[in-house]
Amino acid sequence: MQPMVQVLHALPAMNHPDLLAGHQHAEDACVWRLADGVAIVQSVDFFPPLVDDPYVFGQIAAANSLSDVYAMGGEPLVALNIVGFPDDKLDLELLGRILRGGADKAAEAGVVIGGGHSVRDAEIKYGLVVTGRVHPDRFIRNGGARPGDRLLLTKPIGSGVLTTAAKRGRIKPEELAEAVAVMTTLNRSACDAMIKVGVHAATDITGFGLIGHAFEMAEASDVTIVLEAGAVPLMGRTLELGAAGCVTRAHKSTLAHLGTRLSSGGVDDPLVNVLADAQTSGGLLMSLPPGRVDAFLSAYGKPPPGLPAPAVVGHVEPASSVRIRLV
Repeated sequence: MQPMVQVLHALPAMNHPDLLAGHQHAEDACVWRLADGVAIVQSVDFFPPLVDDPYVFGQIAAANSLSDVYAMGGEPLVALNIVGFPDDKLDLELLGRILRGGADKAAEAGVVIGGGHSVRDAEIKYGLVVTGRVHPDRFIRNGGARPGDRLLLTKPIGSGVLTTAAKRGRIKPEELAEAVAVMTTLNRSACDAMIKVGVHAATDITGFGLIGHAFEMAEASDVTIVLEAGAVPLMGRTLELGAAGCVTRAHKSTLAHLGTRLSSGGVDDPLVNVLADAQTSGGLLMSLPPGRVDAFLSAYGKPPPGLPAPAVVGHVEPASSVRIRLV
């Protein structure tokens, strides 16, 4: 986390009256005003396979790419494939199955894939460049959380632990079913509900884990975020496998980057590591007034198959030297 942040901070600020959101506050996507009442929201994401099934990998990668637009309260419209593939070593039929998975997930979201670009690479990589639309005065930032707000998380944590365990042969392929259900579920319903109800801030939980993305929200909002560690929903066996060392390398860099700005209190180290661990196509973390929590849950409706209901996982306090406090 820290090296990438340093690189971004070293770049010149992109100041333009129509660039409404950029990289300065670690926003999930950029927002560009086209005209009065019309803006585009745009993002890109791609990564190597997390699962063995190429079709499922394509679905996961597409859902993950679309999530940044949903986190901004946008409606994704069109996407471009971005592909790295060792066509000199692997059959192109494999790539076709990856692209089919991505296309089917995009179609589920009502998104048209208009083309893309591929390069020969030593490792398979796949994702989408996504363009959507949003009202320039009504998109949702990761800044804006206010003291007294409740924090709501729409998907359980554990995809990093479970996929790592699968790669190491610590769990059977069928034990990834819960993680696959979570990672292939679109954040569209959560986006629709938060637009209907109104939230102060939102972000999606991906490579920096729950702690890392909550920290970005706290920094952008100039508040302290309190996470109730025991209230965070976890996928089955996540804590057990995380305690056994099945975590991604990302948790170490995230915790090192926060340093003394994180207070873990009496929370056990294995749970802290899990909460800092990288997620793929994770849920939305939203900051909203306490009186809107029930309205959000009602608007969200019945959770998709394989997912628990959204959970209140903490609250927002005035800023202090500690940005994230675990209790």
